[in-house]
Amino acid sequence: MKAEYVELVLFEQSFANINRPFADRVADVAEKTGGSVLFDIRVEDDTRIQRMAAIGYGANGTVAIMMNKQGQLSTTPVNGNDDILVAELTAWCSLPMAKQVCVSYHGAAARLLANLL
Repeated sequence: MKAEYVELVLFEQSFANINRPFADRVADVAEKTGGSVLFDIRVEDDTRIQRMAAIGYGANGTVAIMMNKQGQLSTTPVNGNDDILVAELTAWCSLPMAKQVCVSYHGAAARLLANLL
């Protein structure tokens, strides 16, 4: 499957088990659509969004999945101009926990979120 099926898989999930954690839902979408989870982060200091993740599809692009404060999910393709922000957040997520506490991802997350919304 390709990135355009992300919303279809999320819709399918809504019938199966709404109470699954965000990370599990994102991983399930990635698996069913042939992508890989690039990052999954909490969004701090935003009045609308509490979680954001990205699924990469190689040359076919990247899709962001966001969860609002009410728990509803939305998706949007990531513009190629935002690849550097996605790479920064992906790199942060790959750091060991001890290094993550020393490096902030909040600036990149805020800029990416502003561009996506």
